[in-house]
Amino acid sequence: MANHHFDLIIVGAGPAGCTCAYQLRHTKLRIAVIDKATFPRDKICGDALSADVVNQLDRMDPTLVDSFKKFNQKLPSQGVSFFAPNGQKLDIPFTNPNFDEAAGYISKRVDFDQFMFDQIKDQANVELFVNEKIEKIEYESDLVKLESKLHTFTSKLIIGADGAYSVVNKYLGNIKVEKEHYCAGLRQYYKNVNGFNDQNHIELHFYKELLPGYFWVFPLPNGQANVGLGMLSSEVSKRQLNLKSILYDLIHNHPNLKDRFKNAEPIEDIKGFGLPIGSKKRAISGRQFLLLGDAASLIDPFTGEGIGNAIRSGRIAAEVVEEAFYKNYFDSKYLHKYDQIIEHKMRNELRISRSMQKLLKYPKLFNFVVKKANSNSSVRTLLTSMLDNVDLKKELIKPRFYIQLLFGSLK
Repeated sequence: MANHHFDLIIVGAGPAGCTCAYQLRHTKLRIAVIDKATFPRDKICGDALSADVVNQLDRMDPTLVDSFKKFNQKLPSQGVSFFAPNGQKLDIPFTNPNFDEAAGYISKRVDFDQFMFDQIKDQANVELFVNEKIEKIEYESDLVKLESKLHTFTSKLIIGADGAYSVVNKYLGNIKVEKEHYCAGLRQYYKNVNGFNDQNHIELHFYKELLPGYFWVFPLPNGQANVGLGMLSSEVSKRQLNLKSILYDLIHNHPNLKDRFKNAEPIEDIKGFGLPIGSKKRAISGRQFLLLGDAASLIDPFTGEGIGNAIRSGRIAAEVVEEAFYKNYFDSKYLHKYDQIIEHKMRNELRISRSMQKLLKYPKLFNFVVKKANSNSSVRTLLTSMLDNVDLKKELIKPRFYIQLLFGSLK
């Protein structure tokens, strides 16, 4: 078994891990990036790239945005269409003043993750180990030791960017699967789905049988579509639901969907996945480790979007890592700084999204808001602004907003 020593080891070469490595490209740190898969590889996901993804790339490096513009395996999306439990639709445009082409995109993760991986594959201070599954992690004196079947790795600090089933969290962290803070999801790629918005809106369908979850249909390049659903695991267990049956029934029988899928064909089997949502504050660092992205449970509880937060966490982690090596501090007390920054930058929005998720238990309220927005352009404009602005979004979880909506006092 070959032995390798690095300053920093990043487990996971998805968006979070690649971002962290890329942000450290100008340092003298010797970095190993280890992934259990060989790229390109699929990641089960909704495939939507929010405006925050583009903004984070720009903050990382403006030339990275130029590369992203040339990246062909993406579809520009100008908004989102919400379908209320009663079937009414509300179209909300996306806005992003920092990017003129589109506010958001849809791209298969097999393609977008390859794009991110390509940014670090020739990086001078990075050595890549793919098809390398880490099977054991332990402390050894002042180092952390990682073992695969082929190699032993040691370093002073490791990054867990290895997704929902993180091996770094398993051995060093303390995030447990809690059904109240975990979503079960299904995804299936289709071709020949019709009826998409001409501006490629992503679609979120909030139907009674799925609340407090939703069914989605996202257009993809090459005339394909990402189709799936997600629901809190606690609800799935409590109601003993068969999500595959619900997915089939919605596609073939729901009045909003059945005609759109009349000529559609699945191009893969249904695939299941888990989403550790950011609805609970957790410790995401400790002695000589940091957790990023899905491994840190940073997925938005309302939308299920996690790529933007994964990239953001990778960027923040790189700043903490560089400072830790400069000061030679790798203890849990010092690395807790990472938790504090994530808390400051993300927790408020995650908390609001959790509250919005809870409101989905009241389908009549959802129907009422959509009806008002469709009949009142001022309300529709206000909702658009709320989705773009965290401070305004707080209003959506206050009773006052709905009272004003009821009595027509919103202007």
